[in-house]
Amino acid sequence: MEHLIEFKDIYKIYHMGEETVHALDGVSLTIDPGEFVAIVGQSGSGKSTAMNIIGCLDVPTSGTYHLGGVDVSTMEDDQQAEIRNKMLGFIFQQYNLIPKLNVQENVELPLLYAGVGAEERHERAIRSLERVGLADKRKNLPSQLSGGQQQRVSIARALAGNPSVILADEPTGALDSRTGREVLSFLQKLNAEGDTVVLITHDNSIAVKAKRIIRLQDGKIIYDGDSQDPQAVVQPKEEESKESDSFSDLLPEEVQA
Repeated sequence: MEHLIEFKDIYKIYHMGEETVHALDGVSLTIDPGEFVAIVGQSGSGKSTAMNIIGCLDVPTSGTYHLGGVDVSTMEDDQQAEIRNKMLGFIFQQYNLIPKLNVQENVELPLLYAGVGAEERHERAIRSLERVGLADKRKNLPSQLSGGQQQRVSIARALAGNPSVILADEPTGALDSRTGREVLSFLQKLNAEGDTVVLITHDNSIAVKAKRIIRLQDGKIIYDGDSQDPQAVVQPKEEESKESDSFSDLLPEEVQA
């Protein structure tokens, strides 16, 4: 079976004055269709850099990245944008919904950018909203929804493009714990229905909701395996107090929308 995501010896190196920073330091990994994987690490671990590359928002300094069997590691920006729109669905910590558009219009927006016709846009948006239990709210504005409902709208928006991979960046970060659990249960449900989910988080209690954890530290993978293995959540003391970083604010405006 062909891997859906494949990193081969990926390096991402930044030169900051006289300092050279290896954000990713020879990372190799594969993710197969239908997996639910959490990429975990604290600030400076390289998890956001890994997600930027997976999300076709950045390219590696060296090494290769294959998405759906296609080498995207050397693509130009417009080529990356095309494959990003076709294969990837993004869910963010901040929902990035347009306040003046109703729920259905928000879900349809990426399809509009992709040139999908009106009738198909409507059908796909309603199908996606049905999957997250919000078809009855399709005419509501975002301000008329709870935080958890708004995040479910953003999940529906990601699903509407029929992506090969759902990328979720700290998707519960703006929610209370109960609502956060509900959103994670939705991601588990989508995965059970066959969707491939890649979750980025700094939080072990969230990461263990995935089936597999890839833990990064100092640009290297220090654990890759079953999320229920006790070693999956072990991390160095000095890393625990560092704050999480995020990749969603690096997205172009058209992707955030």
